[in-house]
Amino acid sequence: MLTSIASRSASKRILLSNGFHSSAPSLKKVAVLGAAGGIGQPLALLCKLSPNITEVACYDVVNTPGVAADLSHIPTASRVTGGLPSAGSWPPSGNTGLEQALTGADVVIIPAGVPRKPGMTRDDLFNTNASIVQTLAEGCAKYCPEAILGIISNPVNSTVPIAAEVMKKAGVYDKRKVIGVTTLDVCRANTFAGAAMGKDPKDLDVPVIGGHAGITILPLYSQVEGFTDAVNAEELDAITVRTQFGGDEVVKAKAGTGSATLSMAYAGYIFTENVLKAMNGEEIVQAAYVESDLTDAAYFASPCKFGPDGVEEVLHYGELSAYEQTWLEKMLPDLKKQIQKGVDFVSK
Repeated sequence: MLTSIASRSASKRILLSNGFHSSAPSLKKVAVLGAAGGIGQPLALLCKLSPNITEVACYDVVNTPGVAADLSHIPTASRVTGGLPSAGSWPPSGNTGLEQALTGADVVIIPAGVPRKPGMTRDDLFNTNASIVQTLAEGCAKYCPEAILGIISNPVNSTVPIAAEVMKKAGVYDKRKVIGVTTLDVCRANTFAGAAMGKDPKDLDVPVIGGHAGITILPLYSQVEGFTDAVNAEELDAITVRTQFGGDEVVKAKAGTGSATLSMAYAGYIFTENVLKAMNGEEIVQAAYVESDLTDAAYFASPCKFGPDGVEEVLHYGELSAYEQTWLEKMLPDLKKQIQKGVDFVSK
């Protein structure tokens, strides 16, 4: 069993990098599906700045040609394309816009879907976003079956199983390459812990495990040196709940105009850069929601070692405090239900 300290120190080197520098560019094509949305636009912008990317392929149901034209004026080496669903033809030719975005893609990031509004849970988004992710995953299975998929579309606890089931049906499933992006949970945990401890968040690394919704998000603050000395039990509970429901905090503050888009785009970019660095041979450990046997939940977020083909190894999350163990036991039934909901959606 790998220790929590080893996992933390390895992931710390990676997550807190700003991602704009790399000693050996891997020169890859990255497709952003949902590129005209609140997450997709800033995510595509950040990808345009990356020295590791040769093409940013933007796809959405509206506005992507304009987004791509705008991004193309930024003076970096990467090429930008923007595609829409095809208008239709006879004989049927399929969705040529999606085909062009995905063909040759090494990494596909999927933030597509509707955002949360006040009072909505991630699960409320299921019916709409489940269908969107299923359709896009079908495209990935057909046009870029070997690409690494990073799924941002909520509810991630269910949409990752949806994508996995689609890939299984197509006979191209590779558990190393279907990944839920939980990087924002780590970003939030580091930010909140830094504020509580009076430290710069970049000097902290809080492991976050479980899922990516409400109580399924479990920050392991006990593994951060000095944290338990800086807060009392009541403060620990407050910061844990704030980490779990950080998305709700943003939804409420935006008062119906959107959800966490800018911070999610940043986190999605950091995830993408780390995947590209690993594909180029760098040693990378970062949190991810993947097929896992660490618990009796089929999918689980924990530190993962990445390599050229995606997740090379799912690392153990280390020792839990009694407080964290209680949260783990509370979250698992919910997480398993959300996973099964995704599986059932594809099999119905």
